[in-house]
Amino acid sequence: MGFDETAFLTGFPGFIASRLVRQLAKAGARLLLLVQPSFLEQATKELDQIAVSEGRTRDSFRILPGDISEHHLGLTAGDLEILRVESTVVFHLAALYDLAVERELAMKVNVAGTRNVNQIVATLPKLRNYHYVSTCYVAGKRRGRILETELQHEADFRNYYEETKYLAEMEVESAKADLPITIHRPSVVCGDSRSGETAKFDGVYYLIRYLLKWPAGFSFLNIGNREVSLNLVPVDFVVESLSALASDPKAIGKTLQLADPDPLTTFELFNTLAREINGSGSRITLPASLVHFTLMLPPTPSFTGLPHAAVPYFFLSQTYDTRQSVELLSPHGIHCPSFPTYASTIVDFAARHPSG
Repeated sequence: MGFDETAFLTGFPGFIASRLVRQLAKAGARLLLLVQPSFLEQATKELDQIAVSEGRTRDSFRILPGDISEHHLGLTAGDLEILRVESTVVFHLAALYDLAVERELAMKVNVAGTRNVNQIVATLPKLRNYHYVSTCYVAGKRRGRILETELQHEADFRNYYEETKYLAEMEVESAKADLPITIHRPSVVCGDSRSGETAKFDGVYYLIRYLLKWPAGFSFLNIGNREVSLNLVPVDFVVESLSALASDPKAIGKTLQLADPDPLTTFELFNTLAREINGSGSRITLPASLVHFTLMLPPTPSFTGLPHAAVPYFFLSQTYDTRQSVELLSPHGIHCPSFPTYASTIVDFAARHPSG
């Protein structure tokens, strides 16, 4: 289906944003891309490749040098006018995705930056849809099942990434009364379910690389547990969801959790990966309290490759309701694949790219 829109997008050439640009270009969109000056060369090269692969002319894409943390996004008067005159759909993906980020920097980019984008979006006369990419982890330290209709809480956060994405989503949520907004909350995003390709070797890749270090030995002891799950979604599912809902009026006003409706427990996840890497699952399961204690010891990250900031996500007692997202995505033929159906693909890619 064609997509005859002019989309303004932040976050290019980031991991998800680059794939979304390719998907939208394939559908026929014209793209206005806010790019930080330090990424201009990389962005230009990627757009050249996308134009060739998708059969688009280079004038289908326009780079707007700028920065979400600056007033008017750091745009020149001319670029700002182009943005205001031409944009019909907005995708705001730019953010700091660092679990160890300092609060001041995270507040500047994730919160003030989102506020700056909101202010610009409010001035777009042709705006049809505004899509904001948040995260399931705005739930912070809440426990149990998290609904798509829930946001505000006082449960505190594990890090400044979670806190500032929460505060940023609060900013966007408050603008729903005046703007055609859809909020998307992905869970932990991993590689492409078909090719395994990824540019981010975090999340589940910590566990994959741990097992790859000594498959026979490390596969023997299961460091997961049966009480909590790690919710994983492949990047292609996230991108296809964003693209499919880009101009869907039924999505306006909704908050959608782009998560696996039936995620594996970390025990099941460990065994799934162990079988892919070593040909057999674990024999012994270590107590969760012992695993957590060991992983948080000062020297452990140098041995396991798992930074302390990432440890809590393997012991996170949260599940994510996806009823609204499933209802909207099903008519488009989009469903989140189960991790075991693509585990071999991402393991193979990680094994072939040991340096990341």
